[in-house]
Amino acid sequence: MASELQLDVVIPVHNEELGLAASVRELHATLSELLRKPWRITIADNGSTDATPLIAQGLALEFPEVTLLSVCEPGRGRALKTAWLASDAEIVAYVDADLSTDLRALAPLIAPLVSGHSDLAIGTRLTPTSRVVRGAKREFISRSYNAILKYGMGVSITDAQCGFKAMRRDVAERLLPLVQDTGWFFDTELLVIAERSGLRIHEVPVDWIDDENSSVDVITTAIADLKGLARIARSLADGTIPVETLYAEIGRHPFERPKQSFVGQVVRFALVGGASTVAYALLYLLLQTVMPAQVANFVALLSTAVANTWANRRFTFGVRGRPGAARHHVQGLVVFAIAWAITAGALGSLHAVMPAASPQLELVVLTGANLLGTAVRFVLLRVWVFRNRAVPAILSLTPRDEMSRDRVLGR
Repeated sequence: MASELQLDVVIPVHNEELGLAASVRELHATLSELLRKPWRITIADNGSTDATPLIAQGLALEFPEVTLLSVCEPGRGRALKTAWLASDAEIVAYVDADLSTDLRALAPLIAPLVSGHSDLAIGTRLTPTSRVVRGAKREFISRSYNAILKYGMGVSITDAQCGFKAMRRDVAERLLPLVQDTGWFFDTELLVIAERSGLRIHEVPVDWIDDENSSVDVITTAIADLKGLARIARSLADGTIPVETLYAEIGRHPFERPKQSFVGQVVRFALVGGASTVAYALLYLLLQTVMPAQVANFVALLSTAVANTWANRRFTFGVRGRPGAARHHVQGLVVFAIAWAITAGALGSLHAVMPAASPQLELVVLTGANLLGTAVRFVLLRVWVFRNRAVPAILSLTPRDEMSRDRVLGR
């Protein structure tokens, strides 16, 4: 049986006594005008030590549609996750307590979810049609972070951290248990998992005014987010996050992986290549003490080649699942043979010129040759092994959905 509650908007709060009442009243007025079906505002108090809980209780008494949820453990992500998983609404959403985002964007945010067009909807401050007022430092950090997310993680969303998001409850119930972060990285982790699982994410340009009194430490948060990106990259690479299973259960069919930019592929390939080069160098230094230099070079390069192809398949080019895996590894070995020929030729040339070259000089020459071989590997992997890429998963609202927006919202 479908829930009678259409929308549950969560406001995560921690020591927001000064502006909470005004924000809730403004949100209440907006939802009263916007929706005809039942809705709710949930104030998720996250261990406040000021008068925030008392103010929230007063608002709950004043408005039947307002409720207070107390989450004692710290973490904005934990508060959102707890509130969303406990909700019985068809659509769960959240807005920041300071209402930095203009609430006129609520209708286009939830319309594609009500109509079934999309699985998640997010506000974005980084499109040409967005209107944003904030300081240069925050603007730079925000754009830099989202560029790292785009080129480093290969996702297409433009603004992961805007405090203005919504999703269908069935999607939330499946995704949220997989999100580990309990702080500010919660949003990014949720969206990365969603896009990698083939879900449709609708982006809404928003008008946004920075809260000068915000207590968020931007630098500390950014550093924590970068650590979170490294963690989720490992989880995606080793299969800890079951994106293929999620796609089979709730993904949009048919779905092809988003087209990844050349710059993004270069960045990820460089990270994989750097790790492989270090592993190769250490292995070569160890092996050349017990076997001839050419044999040590071959064994070291072969040992890292298989792992390198696997990592590039999953991380650099976003290919997952068993289909094509055997072919990719065979082609990867061909590419390895070419790279080995380059390093073997460099080592042979060194010995022809300096027969008594030291292991350290051999390592320098081989490292340079290996870097050249790495560049050749990237070109061959991109244009031959993993050459077929796909269309973006993030789509805009279609004209038909635009025409139906007023109808699905009851207007």
